[in-house]
Amino acid sequence: MNPGIVPFWPFTLPVAVQAALSATLVLLVLASLICFALTTMKPEKDWNELRARINTWWCLSIGFAMAVAFNTTVSVTALGFVSFMALKEFLSCVPTRRSDHGVLVAAYLTIPLQYYWIHIGWYGMFIIFIPVYAFLFLTMRMALTGETRGFLASAGVLQWGLMTTVFCLSHLACLLLLPDGSALSHAGISLLFFVVFTTQANDICQYLWGKRFGRHRVTPIVSPNKTWEGLIGGVASTVVIACLIGPYLTPLRGWHLPAVGLLIGCAGFLGDIVMSAVKRDIGIKDYSNVLPGHGGVLDRVDSLIFTAPLFFHFLRYLYY
Repeated sequence: MNPGIVPFWPFTLPVAVQAALSATLVLLVLASLICFALTTMKPEKDWNELRARINTWWCLSIGFAMAVAFNTTVSVTALGFVSFMALKEFLSCVPTRRSDHGVLVAAYLTIPLQYYWIHIGWYGMFIIFIPVYAFLFLTMRMALTGETRGFLASAGVLQWGLMTTVFCLSHLACLLLLPDGSALSHAGISLLFFVVFTTQANDICQYLWGKRFGRHRVTPIVSPNKTWEGLIGGVASTVVIACLIGPYLTPLRGWHLPAVGLLIGCAGFLGDIVMSAVKRDIGIKDYSNVLPGHGGVLDRVDSLIFTAPLFFHFLRYLYY
């Protein structure tokens, strides 16, 4: 048996990932205890949102652990389902033309194809399928319907949805198929956990720093709750987290560790405000209510839309 892999009944996971998942479990238990203490000490306050957020984090963490515990096929399929849910939420919120219903079906069919290219390791097709072939085919299909009113707006909205929810997020699955670039065992699972954990930790840290010290808003119109204090504190915290866990989960060493922490911290912030700008434009608060306390799937993965592709290409350029 590979020394970096030990049984995790009934699954097999890298030791580093097992330790990281165990640490996540400890954090969730601690958060639940704190929530219980707060509701007991101050029952007059409304803690329903906090309780809902923590319960949702339990579900998301268990779902993530199950997705990576079996094999690459299950993991890639699970990530493809995340893209499907995100695209579904996006298309349910934006205006679409009646004549484009057949085109939307074709757009959904790009998801299994995109993740199939990843599963078979066809990097060349993975990297151009959505921005080239899907773009050309879907706009051609729209033109053949004969409806020209609103054509450019509809084409732009559809391509935006595919690029964010399918192309960008599919980089998470592509991490699973990177070869071992170091002494790491099952490097793909470790890399996936690293980028997801640091991105979500960055979101939480920016929120906490902003709540505690936030005074100066970064984007008052797009995202009024985002402050410079929250941004700087969150990015600094993410750099520290990346330096602490990076050596165990990634092949990153030396200055690459703080660099990737800075990259994820800043990219996560940008992904959040970009998707917030989309919500402001279409006049909604959340993309859906499927995740209590968080909104929709797209609300939860908005930061990953930016961090996943940037982390993947940063890593691939330096180590693979």
